[in-house]
Amino acid sequence: MKKKMLLPLITLFLSVAACGNETEHPDTPVAAPSAAVTAVPGAEAECSHKDEDNNGLCDICNADVLAVIDVYAINDLHGKFTDSESQPGVDEMTTWLKTRAMLDDNFVLLSSGDMWQGSSESNLTRGKLMTEWMNSLDFVSMTFGNHEYDWGREYIEKNEEMAEFPFLALNIYETSTNALASYCTPSVVIEREGVKIGIIGAIGDCYSSISGNMVSDVYFITGNELADLVKAESDRLRNKEGCKIIIYSVHDGYSKNYSGSGSISAGQLKSYYEPTISHGYVDVVFEAHTHKAYALKDMYDVWHLQGGGDNSTGLSHVTFEYNKANDTLETSEAGIIPHSTYKYDYQGDPIVEELMAKYESEIGDINAVIANIPETLDGDELRQLCADLYYEAAIERWGDKYDIVLGGGYFSVRSPRILDAGEVTYADLQMLFPFDNRLVLCECKGIDLNNNFFETENGNYFITYGEYGEEVKNHPAPNALYYLVTDTYSSSYAPNNLTEVELYDEEIFARDLLKKYFKEKYGVQ
Repeated sequence: MKKKMLLPLITLFLSVAACGNETEHPDTPVAAPSAAVTAVPGAEAECSHKDEDNNGLCDICNADVLAVIDVYAINDLHGKFTDSESQPGVDEMTTWLKTRAMLDDNFVLLSSGDMWQGSSESNLTRGKLMTEWMNSLDFVSMTFGNHEYDWGREYIEKNEEMAEFPFLALNIYETSTNALASYCTPSVVIEREGVKIGIIGAIGDCYSSISGNMVSDVYFITGNELADLVKAESDRLRNKEGCKIIIYSVHDGYSKNYSGSGSISAGQLKSYYEPTISHGYVDVVFEAHTHKAYALKDMYDVWHLQGGGDNSTGLSHVTFEYNKANDTLETSEAGIIPHSTYKYDYQGDPIVEELMAKYESEIGDINAVIANIPETLDGDELRQLCADLYYEAAIERWGDKYDIVLGGGYFSVRSPRILDAGEVTYADLQMLFPFDNRLVLCECKGIDLNNNFFETENGNYFITYGEYGEEVKNHPAPNALYYLVTDTYSSSYAPNNLTEVELYDEEIFARDLLKKYFKEKYGVQ
């Protein structure tokens, strides 16, 4: 049996031995066996193995019966592939992970979702670049995140064809057949040192975080029904597949960062996770979606981990110790490996440049400077500017045919959430506004116009209106129809009660309007 080299775990918030865990580490020196248990040549193959002193060595034949398995998880990478002033890339992380895989036969790497969308290099290749990168690192699985749906089913299926690992989600169902979506796999079984590991995947209750038109053909099972699915799949994996470790990878998570070694209560879990899943059904939960960083143990001593987002925080990591003689499992380490661990001490892996070269024609010159802006714009200023540009585009396109009340809607600005003064590139704008949501002329009743746009309490809605809008704002007739211009994210959000009338130009999104604005106002000659 090849002995693994244990590497130091440097955590962002903690480096812990699981509380109450008394199992010795396999590399801890142990006393030589007494004469009574001296190993007999050839005995190991026939030995039934016992380890009553729980030291990781068989009491009969002195064989190593402890399998030490390291599991690493990435969440919400959002296509952050290459290094730039405003984003960390994956080059050094790739080298670090490949080094661990080379030194550790029991290395496992998985993703908890939102891997593709968020940067020019990934968006412009519709995720293909990231999928190939994941292939090169031997990911064992990827759980579906909400942003895997940003380009619709077509590109999910194209990436599935390329991927050398399964896309996991046991709770995404086809509306037409009520069967599991064809591109989803409920779980996957892998094996390390003779130990079977089952990985269950699920997307959380984040349906509202997806443009409705992209998921009109599927629905998500959530809440207690999802918990029942997870429990049933866990039972199948343990009892029929013989899995000794069950990992739950879910694209949902706790809503706060947590510094230090701590616990998470049933009340804190309830918003996204049914706590009884931890009662014998799963052994660790890798989480995502909220972009928070934490490693917390629940009331059943199961760890919940999430490594932040956008590759700016780090990786989740646990070490399992499975005693084959005693059929017992311990989690000896759990924590977040910070981005700084690999950022400064490792050279980049050549796969990054190779993939960028491979997709050069699709990516284009995303780093060409389009303007020099005189001052930094924060997230709210950028979102208000987008609303202004929506309104201007609407008046130019439809103003002679329709009385347009306003332009704007729900805007989400992504990491780094500001646009620094100085040189601006298309890559900068695409990172801030990566969503391919088309402008659309809509109509709605006055009551919905007032409640969802003029008087909304949602701080993510930004609008612009002119003289006509100012007049309507003061007294919209509840049942009268009014026209506004928003994008397909806001128009497909059912509670807004909008009816789409006409789409704007294809492939023109918020970032493209910003590019045109900055180039005309501050453009490089």
